[in-house]
Amino acid sequence: MPLRICILETDNIHPDLVDQFQGYGRMFQRLFARQPIAAEFEVFNVVAGQYPDDQQHYDAYLITGSKADSFGSDPWIATLRVFLLKRYQLGDKLMGVCFGHQLLALLLGGKTERATQGWGVGVHHYEISEQPAWMQPSTERLAMLISHQDQVTVAPDNATILASSEFCPIGAYCIGDQVLCFQGHPEFDHDYSRSVLEIRQDMYGQQVYQRGLTSLQHEQQGHMVAEWMMRFVGQGKH
Repeated sequence: MPLRICILETDNIHPDLVDQFQGYGRMFQRLFARQPIAAEFEVFNVVAGQYPDDQQHYDAYLITGSKADSFGSDPWIATLRVFLLKRYQLGDKLMGVCFGHQLLALLLGGKTERATQGWGVGVHHYEISEQPAWMQPSTERLAMLISHQDQVTVAPDNATILASSEFCPIGAYCIGDQVLCFQGHPEFDHDYSRSVLEIRQDMYGQQVYQRGLTSLQHEQQGHMVAEWMMRFVGQGKH
């Protein structure tokens, strides 16, 4: 049986990019199609108030990235917090990327805030500090595409830090076999990152923009992270 994943889409991508990239949900579906573990997905845009019925069963819930702040007071974020806390208390598996990574940390006792380091963009490298059995294939260094100005500054008490860098000390973490989160975007590809850099060039400023553009000369390992995520969800399943 394929794994069933509920994707909670927490943003709509820039209108100029919709024709080429559709949205975060579709980007994740394309990403997971490239890894070897069978899975099927349903996408719900929680900004628009879409949620699955309580009767539906999923092997995991994935919270996407967003331009919103995880510590923001938007009504849809408050609704999402309540939904995710209930899912956590019921023992469901939760995965977060960027905004999702930050929101789950905040929800489960950590701290998320605007980073004094400023914007992180382009390809970023992390050192792997812990490697549970499901993190296969293994690597000592991880390259991911990033786009964030907020960071998790204090992890939840029961979290294990999996990846870190000087710029982003809490780059990935897990909580037992229930929660798995990454600051980077495994679903991004170089074309999407380049497009976002161009659109936000004035907002970033020339120094950050040029640094991000130059970093795109490096490969990224989002496909490996996708396999890790599916192995994490599939633990104990036969």
